[in-house]
Amino acid sequence: MKISKLLFATATVASLLTACGTKNASVDSEIESRVEALLGKMTLEEKLGQMNQLSPWNPDELANKVRNGEVGSILNYTNPEEVNKIQKVAMEESRLGIPLLVSRDVIHGYKTIFPIPLGQAATFNPQIVENGARVAAVEASADGIRWTFAPMIDISRDPRWGRIAESCGEDPYLASVMGAAMVKGFQGDSLNDPTSIAACAKHFVAYGASEGGKDYNSTFIPERTLRNVYLPPFKAAADAGCATFMTSFNDNDGVPSTANKFVLKDILRDEWKYDGMVVSDWTSIGEMINHGFCMDAKDAAEKAINAGVDMDMVSEAYIKNLRQSLDEKKVSMKSIDDAVRNILRLKFRMGLFENPYVVTPQSVKYADEHLKMAKEAVEQSVILLKNDAQTLPLTDKVRTVAVVGPMADAPYEQLGTWVFDGEKEHTQTPLKAIKEMYGDKVNVLFEPALSYSRDKNQSGISRAVSAARCADVVIAFVGEESILSGEAHSLANLTLQGAQSQLIKALSATGKPLVVVVMAGRQLAIADEVEVSDAVLYSFHPGTMGGPAIADILFGKVNPSAKTPVTFPRMTGQVPIYYAHNNTGRPANPTEMLIDEIPVEAGQTSVGCRSFYLDAGTSPLYPFGYGLSYTTFEYSNLKLSSGKFAINGQIHVTADLKNTGKYDGTEVVQLYVQDKVGSVTRPVKELKAFQRVELKAGESKSVSFSLPVSELAFWGYDMTYGVEPGDFKLWVGTNSAEGLSADFTVSAL
Repeated sequence: MKISKLLFATATVASLLTACGTKNASVDSEIESRVEALLGKMTLEEKLGQMNQLSPWNPDELANKVRNGEVGSILNYTNPEEVNKIQKVAMEESRLGIPLLVSRDVIHGYKTIFPIPLGQAATFNPQIVENGARVAAVEASADGIRWTFAPMIDISRDPRWGRIAESCGEDPYLASVMGAAMVKGFQGDSLNDPTSIAACAKHFVAYGASEGGKDYNSTFIPERTLRNVYLPPFKAAADAGCATFMTSFNDNDGVPSTANKFVLKDILRDEWKYDGMVVSDWTSIGEMINHGFCMDAKDAAEKAINAGVDMDMVSEAYIKNLRQSLDEKKVSMKSIDDAVRNILRLKFRMGLFENPYVVTPQSVKYADEHLKMAKEAVEQSVILLKNDAQTLPLTDKVRTVAVVGPMADAPYEQLGTWVFDGEKEHTQTPLKAIKEMYGDKVNVLFEPALSYSRDKNQSGISRAVSAARCADVVIAFVGEESILSGEAHSLANLTLQGAQSQLIKALSATGKPLVVVVMAGRQLAIADEVEVSDAVLYSFHPGTMGGPAIADILFGKVNPSAKTPVTFPRMTGQVPIYYAHNNTGRPANPTEMLIDEIPVEAGQTSVGCRSFYLDAGTSPLYPFGYGLSYTTFEYSNLKLSSGKFAINGQIHVTADLKNTGKYDGTEVVQLYVQDKVGSVTRPVKELKAFQRVELKAGESKSVSFSLPVSELAFWGYDMTYGVEPGDFKLWVGTNSAEGLSADFTVSAL
C-alpha cells in the first residue's frame, strides 16, 4: 500500500470548463430578496402548487388549476399560442402571478435532430456537443419550452440497457466534458436569455448500472465506486451551472434515488453546495410504493420531500398529501419552504417574471445554419471501424453502387430515440443523399432487401444480391430501428435483428467490395458481420442530416475522425464490458487457450486459470477510443517534463504526431493514466485528457498536455478524496489499447 496519508485535491475536470454565466453577487442577492418576499406572501396551497408539475390533456382543467395556484410547471405543451395562453392565466389570473415553467424532453435536438448523445460523444469534440444543445434550445424556446430533461450523464457500461443511447458512454471523464458542454449549450451565456432553456442533469444517480441492463432495475453501487465512477459527471454538470437535477428510477442498495438523502442532501446540497432545483422523474415518487419502500402516496411524498426532492413530476403526491403530513409533523415547513425557494430562484434566474411569453421567431426551426451544424456533427460522429484494402473512400473507378438494407432510406428510424418533435419529412437519408449529391458520378441501384430492421422475411435478399452482382461496390445500411433503443427498450441479445446478418453474408458471398454502415442506438455485437465485410462505418442514429454526412464520408469529401465512446463486445455474453476495469489477482494475457484449442480430455491447468472467457478470449471487438481514418498517423517522441512530480504539481506531456498517409485528417489524441498501486484497486487505465489534432498529409505536429497532478485524485480506502503518492504509468495514443508509454512518480510535499 502507498503512503496512507492522502493529500487533498480540489481540482476537477469541470473547473477547466466554461460555466454558464458568471455569478454576480449583487444579482444573486437581489434574486434571494425577491424569493423571500414572494415566499412570505404564499399560502401553503400555493407553495405546494409550485412543487406540482403536470402533463395535462384538458386545457380548461389545467387553466383552472393554474388560476388557483396549483401548478408550478407543465410538460409537453409545444404550441406557442397555447403556451402563451396558459402563461397569461398564470401571470394575470392567479393571485400571485407566478409564471409557469414549461418543459419538454429535448434530448438531441428539437426540430433539427442531431446524432443521439452516444453518437455526439464519439466526436470527442465538446464544441460539437455544445452547438447541438444550443440549436435545440433556440428551436425549442420558439415554442415556449424553457426547460429540458437533458443531459443524461449516467455512466453506461452495458449496451443491453436501451438508454445507453442517451448517454455519453462508459467513461467518467468523457461524460463530464460532454455533459458540461451540453449544459453550456442549453443554457447559453445566461439563463434569462429568452433562447436559453434550463438543463437538467439526470439521472441522479447510478441508473446506468441497472442490473442485467434491464431498465428501471436495481443497482448496487458501493459509495467508493459511486464517487469514483458515477458521480463525477454530475459534479461537472453542477460546476457548469446546470439549473436542475433529476432523480433516477432505480434503487441503490435498497434505497430509491427519489428518497436517497445521502446523494440528494449530503452530497448534492452539503458537499457540492448546489442551489438549483431537484425534480423527480416521471411518477418516481409514487413508484416508491411499487419498490416496497413506501406504504402509500402519502408515505412516498414524505420520504421524497424529506430527502430533498423539490418538484413532483406528475404523480401529484405532494399537492394531495403534504398538508396532512405537515399537520402530523412528518415533514417540516422548512423542507417545503426550501423546495419552493429552489423553484422560485430558478424562475427568477430565468427572467420568467419579466419575460414569461414566447418571443423567439418560428423561422429558427430547420434554419440553414442549424442543418449545417447538424451535418458537421454527423461527419465527426461516424466511426470507421474497418477499412481493408482501402475500400473507402470510393474513388472515380466506382461507376455503379448497390445501396441495400433496411436503414438506407428510413427517415424516421435514423432520427433515433427521444424524438418527439423531429419530422421525418425533413430527414435526409443516405439513399436520397447519394442520389442527389453523387448521382452524376455513380449509377445507384437500390434494393432494401428487408422492409425494416426486424424483418425476418428473406425473400428480398435475392434481389439485393442481383443488384450487388451488377455493382462495383455494395453499401449495406443496417442496424436497429429507433424504437429498439431508449427508455424501456432493453435487449438481451445485441446481435443484428431480423435477417440482417443473412443479408450481409449473402452480399459478401458475391465477392464484391462490401461496405456496411450501421445505424443503431447502442454498440451492437457485430463480430461476424465485420469479419465478412471489407469496410465498416458505425454512425449510431445520426439524425436529420445523417444522409448527406454519410455520403460525403463514403465518397471521401470528409475523412472520418470519430472514436468509440464505448467498448464494443465480440458477443453479448461479454457485457458489461469497459476499458477502465480493475485487474484481478489472475489477469488474462493474450495467449490464453481458447475453447477450440483445448485438447480433448485436457487437464484443468491447460486453460491457464486466468480471468477470461473460453469462447470470447481476452479482448473486445473494438476498445474504447478506437476509430480509423482514411489516412494513417504515427506517434513518436513521448516526453514528460519530469519523472517525478509533487502532489501539487503539473504534469507536462508532449508527443509528436505525424500524418503518414495521403489524406488530410484529424486524429483524436488520447492521454491515459494508471495508478499502479493504491489503497484500493485502481483501473488499469483512465482517460484524463484528449485533443482533436488536424494534420495535412505528411504534416507533423507536437501535441502537448498539461495535466494537474490533482486530476489523479480518487476516493481511497478510508473514503478520503486525494492523490496517493506512488508510481504511475501514462500513455498517449490513438485508443485505450494502444499508445506510447512512460512511467512517473508522485511524491508528498
